[in-house]
Amino acid sequence: MFFHESKLQFEVRVDAPNPQFAKMLQQAIGGVEGEIRVCLQYLFQGWGSRGSVKYRDMLLETATEEIGHIEMLATAVALNLQNAPLQLQEDMAAQEPMVNAILSGMDPRHVLSSGLAAMPVDSAGIPFNCSHVYASGNIAGDMYANVAAESTGRTLAVRLYNMTDDLGMKNMLRYLIARDTMHQNQWLAVIEELGGPQVHPIPNSFPQDQEELDFSYAFLTTWRDGGSAPPGRWTSGPSIDRRGTFSIKEQPGAPMPPLGPARPMSGAQNEQVNVKTTI
Repeated sequence: MFFHESKLQFEVRVDAPNPQFAKMLQQAIGGVEGEIRVCLQYLFQGWGSRGSVKYRDMLLETATEEIGHIEMLATAVALNLQNAPLQLQEDMAAQEPMVNAILSGMDPRHVLSSGLAAMPVDSAGIPFNCSHVYASGNIAGDMYANVAAESTGRTLAVRLYNMTDDLGMKNMLRYLIARDTMHQNQWLAVIEELGGPQVHPIPNSFPQDQEELDFSYAFLTTWRDGGSAPPGRWTSGPSIDRRGTFSIKEQPGAPMPPLGPARPMSGAQNEQVNVKTTI
């Protein structure tokens, strides 16, 4: 259950409206690194969370916070657009202001589709795709997905911060960057609470002795020209989960099984249908 309050989570102020920057801010709303993604990701992880209820509650708390971030960014987009050339809104017969605005980087759909407001799209105008929402039902796996989401989100916010000289926008982005810092640490804290590196391999409920153990901790090299596998922590020494030892091996290789003939009525050539295969 959610409740609405007529306040923003943090101050949103635009000192120098910039339609170009409004377009860039759309990435933080509807991009793969954006707030719609993490909001829905945390909601669905929370709604499907099994086990300790504290993880469900924490996920839903943070998901609700992310709704507030979407509201902040949508407000920022609208404020950056509201002082766009009035001809775009009031004098559509005059083509030059529209052409100038589009050539300067403004998204024409901010005029044509939303009436100078934000949309659930990225900076290229592509609608948000929920295939980027990850909620596996495995608490440890989901936490790693969340760390990645917050890391790319913070990277985007930093890039936006460096793209603007507007002090109001910088102030808002400083807040969002700080929240990304907390959320990265928050999800890592859950992983630590679950056992840290010992939480691996995920899911830890699968009996590891049923794996093909010769390959559980082997870096498989594909070099065939006299080169060698890239050296690193992942090629020697104890594995991160302390359950094995890293090594380097070649891919095992296996014979390619022959495929059977094509089925009649499948649209294949007669030569594909009337052929004998041997194993």
